[in-house]
Amino acid sequence: MSQELLVSSFADLWPVLFAASDTFWRFLGEMGSVLSLGMAGIGSAIGIGVAGQAAAGAWAKEARAGRNLSFTYIILVGMPISQTLYAMIVMNQLRGVFDNPDAVIAVADAGLLMGVGIATGLAEMLSAWMQGLVGAAGIRALSDGEGKGLAFIIIAMGIVETVGIFAMVFLLGMIPAAG
Repeated sequence: MSQELLVSSFADLWPVLFAASDTFWRFLGEMGSVLSLGMAGIGSAIGIGVAGQAAAGAWAKEARAGRNLSFTYIILVGMPISQTLYAMIVMNQLRGVFDNPDAVIAVADAGLLMGVGIATGLAEMLSAWMQGLVGAAGIRALSDGEGKGLAFIIIAMGIVETVGIFAMVFLLGMIPAAG
């Protein structure tokens, strides 16, 4: 009996949901642009934090050994920030859909825009996070290997970076034309 009531309530709500004002659908679409940047920023912060912790440990080890502190680690610590930039590019394209004051956001467009935003956010967040983990491992390897292997570490981090670039490019192609 309760299942029938739930199905009946949902069936009654469905037409109301699709008849909701343009403002509601616009809200859902715009939420996607905000989520893309927010999630990417979280991933970049985590990736930078993980790599930064490894760098701090490596610098402490070098200081104890009386060696010069390696500036190279900064490169590896900073690499995960780029995914936030990629998400910002997607966010700006999403925002462009709403710049036209006459734009009416249909149900399908709202779902697409929100989906593009969430997919961008997740892809960039995980790419940045994993890049930070690779960077942290690379920093430990450089510290233990006395600086050998930097090119290989940058290549490995670049492969992870490529995931973020592909996500940005492919998801940009899914955004409907503004206007």
